Amino acid sequence: MADSTPGPAPGPPPGEASWRSLSLWRRGRSAPLRSFLRTESGSAGILVAAVLVALGWANLDPTSYESLWHTELEIRLGSAAVSNDLREWVNSGLMTLFFLVVGLETRREFDLGDLRERRRFILPVAVGLMAMVIPVLIYVAFNAGGPGAHGWGIAMSTDTALALGVLSLLGKRVPDRVRIFLVTVFVVDDLAALVVIALVYSGRIVVMFLFVAAAVYAGLLLAIHWRMHQRWVFVVLGVAMWAALFSSGVDPLVAGLAIGVAAPAYTPNRRALEDATVVVREFREQPTPELARSATTSLTSTLSPNARLQSFYHPWTSYVIVPVFALSNAGIALDAHFLAHAYTTPVTLGVLVGYVVGKPVAVVGTSWLVTRLSGGRVRPPVGWAAVLGSGTISGIGFTVALLIATRAFDGDQLAEAKLGALSAVAIASILTWVVVRLTDLLPPDRRARAMLGDANLIQDLVPEVDLDRDHIRGPADAPVTVIEFGDFECPYCGRAEPVVRELLDDGEVRYVWRHLPLTDVHPRAQLAAEAAEAAGAQGAFWPMHDLLFAHQDALGPADLVSYAEDLDLDTHRFRDELEQGVHQTRIAQDVESADVSGVSGTPTFFINGRRHYGAFDLDTLKTEIRTARAQARIS
Repeated sequence: MADSTPGPAPGPPPGEASWRSLSLWRRGRSAPLRSFLRTESGSAGILVAAVLVALGWANLDPTSYESLWHTELEIRLGSAAVSNDLREWVNSGLMTLFFLVVGLETRREFDLGDLRERRRFILPVAVGLMAMVIPVLIYVAFNAGGPGAHGWGIAMSTDTALALGVLSLLGKRVPDRVRIFLVTVFVVDDLAALVVIALVYSGRIVVMFLFVAAAVYAGLLLAIHWRMHQRWVFVVLGVAMWAALFSSGVDPLVAGLAIGVAAPAYTPNRRALEDATVVVREFREQPTPELARSATTSLTSTLSPNARLQSFYHPWTSYVIVPVFALSNAGIALDAHFLAHAYTTPVTLGVLVGYVVGKPVAVVGTSWLVTRLSGGRVRPPVGWAAVLGSGTISGIGFTVALLIATRAFDGDQLAEAKLGALSAVAIASILTWVVVRLTDLLPPDRRARAMLGDANLIQDLVPEVDLDRDHIRGPADAPVTVIEFGDFECPYCGRAEPVVRELLDDGEVRYVWRHLPLTDVHPRAQLAAEAAEAAGAQGAFWPMHDLLFAHQDALGPADLVSYAEDLDLDTHRFRDELEQGVHQTRIAQDVESADVSGVSGTPTFFINGRRHYGAFDLDTLKTEIRTARAQARIS
């Protein structure tokens, strides 16, 4: 049903001065990964501030700095007690939640992200592992046979928060795909680093408590299998597992990662959302405490455990826990004598060179080798300039680097390791800026290829656009296709409609409409969709589409017939088709497409088959379309 006719523009919705005023409206919902990126990059400023405060405090009053973090804190329950200083409570206690978020993101990538296609896991694993091995070998080369050799793990892990924070400062010159590639590599990096902490930097192992921790974890897996997804289940069993690992001698940070990996991720099921709507309506009719609890439980259960845990803990780890960790660990006394000496020591040089040289060599070299050995079947999802920039930004090592340093060293060696990690942050940031700046100097087509590459991306839309079946507006051969799953009664779809019209002014965008009437909240949406199809059967789908959005408050049967009259349609045929439900099957096919494409709400957009998450204001969609157009030209 391809149709490139623009059709008449609808008038502004009631109460709106101009449809153009709605084009800057932004939706608050976002995809987990996009939300993850914003949280990490947004917290980078707080993290940097915490580092500066720690350095200033340690240099102005080192006595008070150290005395505070060495304050003993004991938690006692009967005869059982756990005692640590404040720094260790931060490092082994609060940082468990940091690794919980790492585990959650790992599971989300496996269930919903690019890694759901297992072949695509080969490259991040290979790059992540080699980006640890090569820096470690460099560190060992500097420290072989010396007292600093035990600290080889310091040079392993990239700091996600700081790295994404630096990228955010570079703005739109770095596509989201580059950030997503980095996150998948960082996930492997963090997982492997935690295994090293558990196996190498833990104390004496007490096997009995390891069995206790394993039993608690098995109980957690059973609770998840039985769909006991309440947060208190994770908290109680998580604390028990942490305590067992602490008593076993294994670093209890492992508990956070294990719990995060266990929490499944999935998009809300449309049927579950409809059931939740029924319960909410019952509460509206009878606002009792019992129905309030039932409605709350029903709404919450539509979200995956992964999404619920991440939405609660991720802001805390990014904005509070990691900055507190930096405040408690980054403080080192800096003076000319120490700096002159430290930059000649094997510990500082091993950490610095391992990050600044080893990481880029590993990321670029491994990506090239995997691409070559696979004959191009497995390749980076970005261009080679982006791969190089990913390598330089990977040289930012801070959080896990300091965590391992505090376990491997004390005294002067600890200060030297911290200096190496902090220096690597500064140099890696500068190198990344240079790579992006040089890429900007390339001609537009070469710059697009250098940043985006030509790898085939996973298609989220099922089935793909059919020129003979789908409703299409705009040039049939346009390089960019925007697909919307929409509902004619949905107010958010109404607000998105003017944005779509501006996108069509581009001339290189075609727009596809697929029906997703949310009948549980919009009782007139199904009939409105059938009216659009009945009009389409007479060659007037888009004029009817525009009228329905122009009059979202008037979608009753009589209203629909009057719109058919306004369009000079055969109203007898139109009315008969509505009464007989002739077009219900066609709409049901669109709804099925939404289900298999993971769509449960409206409006949901896909751009060239890839789902668009986050805001659908004009600026955001135009940015996504520019990226898609550039990708289409080089593919």
